[in-house]
Amino acid sequence: MNYNRFSNYFGLVAHYKFAGPLQSLINRFYLWKFDINLSEFEVPKGGFASLNELFTRRLKAPRKLDKGFISPSDGLILDCGEGMSDTALSIKNYEYDVRELLGGTLNKDELKSEFDYLNIYLSPSDYHHYHAPADLVVESAAYVKGELFSVAPNWLARIPNLYARNERVVLRTRLENGKILWIVFVGAWNVGKIKIDFEPRIDTNAANGDALYEYSNLKLEKGEHLGNFELGSTIVLISEPKALSYHTNLSGAKINFGENLGEIVQI
Repeated sequence: MNYNRFSNYFGLVAHYKFAGPLQSLINRFYLWKFDINLSEFEVPKGGFASLNELFTRRLKAPRKLDKGFISPSDGLILDCGEGMSDTALSIKNYEYDVRELLGGTLNKDELKSEFDYLNIYLSPSDYHHYHAPADLVVESAAYVKGELFSVAPNWLARIPNLYARNERVVLRTRLENGKILWIVFVGAWNVGKIKIDFEPRIDTNAANGDALYEYSNLKLEKGEHLGNFELGSTIVLISEPKALSYHTNLSGAKINFGENLGEIVQI
């Protein structure tokens, strides 16, 4: 199956505004299927006009931001730990290549085979927007063309090195302690787009090739809106050693945007 082409077709359907009663039926089925509670979200008068509007629903009010380093999104933490020899775990016993994942945003003398990582899986039921997990300076944004395999846990066990094979957007950022944090937005089956607010030139799931955009003084505040997925996907956080101190036992935890994941190490 051509997953990229299928995702294109699904994106067209998701954006299509069906007649009111039919769209309402589609939306109700989606809400039931994924057990979604809309109490925290803005619901347009007359309901969501398309499935994509429901996918990309926005919060009614800003979330409270915990102190320290926060989650950039809602989702399930599949794994969190220390990487060695350029590899990290997507889920238990299944690896991905971090140098391949980060591509041209990683210099050959960086990480030195040691780093920290955290993978957040966003299911179709999650809030699909993402935000800055701390005060950041963005050095570059890269678009890497790739496959659109599903990133659900059962697929991670089937497809070797899946994160590094899928389409993705990689932000290279610098924390307040001077250490580098890479934020990787991984595309997936049925994910029509990965939107980045400050870089409209990035057009995912399209015919474009790889691209790299660099910035001189692009600052983001903690909690600032960065963009959104259209449908669920995965966010991977890769950081230099001793940049962040994550809480123990995060793997397997359900997390919401704004909740504390750990602390920025003060140097």
